[in-house]
Amino acid sequence: MFEDKVADLNRQTTTHPPSYEKRTYTVSEIQDILGIGRNAAYAIVKKGYFSTVRIGGIIRISKRSFDAWLDEKSKSCQVCDDT
Repeated sequence: MFEDKVADLNRQTTTHPPSYEKRTYTVSEIQDILGIGRNAAYAIVKKGYFSTVRIGGIIRISKRSFDAWLDEKSKSCQVCDDT
């Protein structure tokens, strides 16, 4: 389920697809992938589970570190209460 959402976000194209691979997610994209609210998304970003960078006031989450975190969470539990 999570993998499908990630794949869908990565497949989204425009009339002029970029010539580079997407390397970051926004907090909004993390919300969509995980199906959580804004406050919960910011809370897990703040916990430092994955690499982030702030660019012009906008938080960007490393795609590689987020995907690795999500893969590990998916392996370790079916229903997780603690993000």
